[in-house]
Amino acid sequence: MVNPILDPTGLAKQKTEGGLAQRRPLSGARVGLLDNTKHNAMLFLQEVGRLLVEEAGAGQVTIVETKKSFSVPVDDEIVGRYRGVADVVVTGIGDCGSCSAAAVADGINFEKAGMPAAVVLTDAFTTTGRTMAGVQGNPDYEWITTEHPVAVLAEDEVRERARALLPEIVRTLTEEGQ
Repeated sequence: MVNPILDPTGLAKQKTEGGLAQRRPLSGARVGLLDNTKHNAMLFLQEVGRLLVEEAGAGQVTIVETKKSFSVPVDDEIVGRYRGVADVVVTGIGDCGSCSAAAVADGINFEKAGMPAAVVLTDAFTTTGRTMAGVQGNPDYEWITTEHPVAVLAEDEVRERARALLPEIVRTLTEEGQ
């Protein structure tokens, strides 16, 4: 049953389960980064982008954008900007209720537009993420989970977290069934 607090229109139940974008090797891939404005999110994403290029063979980071509001999912205009210049997208960090829900919706929106997306949430908000995935019509959508919180970490700890999550980010972007 759809949660009426999350979808007071009742339209979410009309959506059908969406599929994932086709995965591809990262070799030469154009990477898009979407910062949700949470503290340390941009630092984390920039480090992930650097590692994807230097260690995973991605071609380059081609677009970096910061959302206007962490709690609102991306719209078609933003997805369209990424579609033209990015092959894969990494977004996050969901470390509160509304930003985690929006990050999951963002990932699903990028996937529907044909771009594999790696979404990073902290473990404190998996229930929020799962609820939003259901509302978006993709209840089995998977994201990457990291220990809560990220916002209070020092710069070197954020970089360490990015490095630790890199293998899972690569798998999410390249393997079917993620």
